[in-house]
Amino acid sequence: MGKRPIVIGVAGGSGSGKTSVTKAIYEHFKGHSILMLEQDFYYKDQAHLPFEERLKTNYDHPLAFDNDLLIDHIKQLLNYEQVAKPVYDYKMHTRSNEVIMVEPRDVIILEGILVLEDERMRNLMDIKLFVDTDADLRIIRRMLRDIKERGRSIDSVIEQYISVVRPMHNQFVEPTKRYADIIIPEGGQNHVAVDLMVTKIQTILELNAIL
Repeated sequence: MGKRPIVIGVAGGSGSGKTSVTKAIYEHFKGHSILMLEQDFYYKDQAHLPFEERLKTNYDHPLAFDNDLLIDHIKQLLNYEQVAKPVYDYKMHTRSNEVIMVEPRDVIILEGILVLEDERMRNLMDIKLFVDTDADLRIIRRMLRDIKERGRSIDSVIEQYISVVRPMHNQFVEPTKRYADIIIPEGGQNHVAVDLMVTKIQTILELNAIL
């Protein structure tokens, strides 16, 4: 049996710090055989819907994601095949015509709020992480991000958090914690947890080099 890439799933609520964890691990191995695959790139194509309907999209619900395509891409990468990662246009609320070509690597980090929600996806993972951060920190981080990067008002961020983000987190994201092999409190600020993951990945890379 030949070597197979290792898949690491990193889940957690919006603003939990899961992206920081992912980037910290990725940066450590920059230049090595590692890639990041973000679930946010795999929102469903909505070009067939009127723009007014697309505006109603709940991006925190499992049905917003095209998991079938994401799973197909993971399987292709596991076979060391190149994939065309879609690009989502948030202004038009649908998939753009662009794609990003992703080359296969020995380590695949799969990051997103609901990557542990789909059993089919979990079954492809070797390590499952859940970044667990208090709700007050998560809303502050989301507020700062949305105001700074997306030009949102404080009122609109709070309204969205109360009406959509919080209930979706409680209903869909938080329950996936039970599937995690490792729960990391405080995201990228937890340097001990990140160092442990780096050591584990380093060991796997060294074993793959021997095989």
